[in-house]
Amino acid sequence: MWIELLISVIKIATVLTVLLVSVAYAVYAERRVSAFMQNRYGPNRVGYQGLLQSFADVIKLVFKEDIIPVKANKPIHTLAPMISIFVALTTIAVVPFGHTIELFGKLISLQITDVNVGILYILALTSLGVYGITLSGWSSNSKYSLFGGIRSSAQMISYELSMGLSVVGIILITGSLSLQDIVLHQYGWKWNLVLQPLGFIIFLVASFAETNRSPFDLPEAEPELVGGYHTEYSSMKFALFFLAEYANMIVASTVIATLYLGGWQFPYLQTFGLPPMLVSILQVLVFCSKVAFLVFFFIWVRWSLPRFRYDQLMNLGWKVMLPLSILNIIVTAILVSVLK
Repeated sequence: MWIELLISVIKIATVLTVLLVSVAYAVYAERRVSAFMQNRYGPNRVGYQGLLQSFADVIKLVFKEDIIPVKANKPIHTLAPMISIFVALTTIAVVPFGHTIELFGKLISLQITDVNVGILYILALTSLGVYGITLSGWSSNSKYSLFGGIRSSAQMISYELSMGLSVVGIILITGSLSLQDIVLHQYGWKWNLVLQPLGFIIFLVASFAETNRSPFDLPEAEPELVGGYHTEYSSMKFALFFLAEYANMIVASTVIATLYLGGWQFPYLQTFGLPPMLVSILQVLVFCSKVAFLVFFFIWVRWSLPRFRYDQLMNLGWKVMLPLSILNIIVTAILVSVLK
């Protein structure tokens, strides 16, 4: 029992450390990629080629003064960024970053916990993320923050429905809600990207809306709302919102890779006759490379596409994405029943 507990603690500490370091370098990557696309240099002073810039920014924010508006609801104003970062960091608990690895004669699952309703866990937690943003907008007692919070709640409700329904096709094919089972079902080239192309597109677009990334970053539209829901935030509270945004982007990339890109699967890797330890390490590296590609895709889209108008955002969610996700379920259900 104590050994199992120790292994769980080590897995949690390792995953959180990797996630937080990845967030720091995702911010750096975004700044360098956007600079390259705009023919600029980007951060290149702190550390070699600016590699320590994100850590310098965190240190700066820690020592900044924490300013709270006089008429703000202080307890909720403080609680809101904590909700956002909590949701961002706990969602990754059910994502498998490998199959198993044998250490000291003990077989260890490369996943914090394999719950048999992993998809429901992810959808439930991501729906909680809207509370942090909505409460931050309401508690700040600022019209800009409030508009940002209202926009966020409307946007997330619109796209969560399509996101949830797009995954039903995978559940019908796999017959399981466990993420590990879904990855194992994608052996070889049977990736859900191939089996569920429409579901993949719907889930990908909904992920952009859920993480408030451009072209769906309406809650913090700078030309209209100053800074959106975090207009009245400074110091470490602002840093938590910033951290949550990039953590959500990375977690969304891990979920997309798991559900549609085969997760840690590399086609027929187990048939190459490699040692089990090397296979386990390669599987983790394959998973990380898929996630890195998706993070780059998030960044690329942000600096390539203009922001949607708000009515366009709502029309896309309710009049295009929702009917398509329902159509995807119907077609998948018919095919599964016929082919079985």
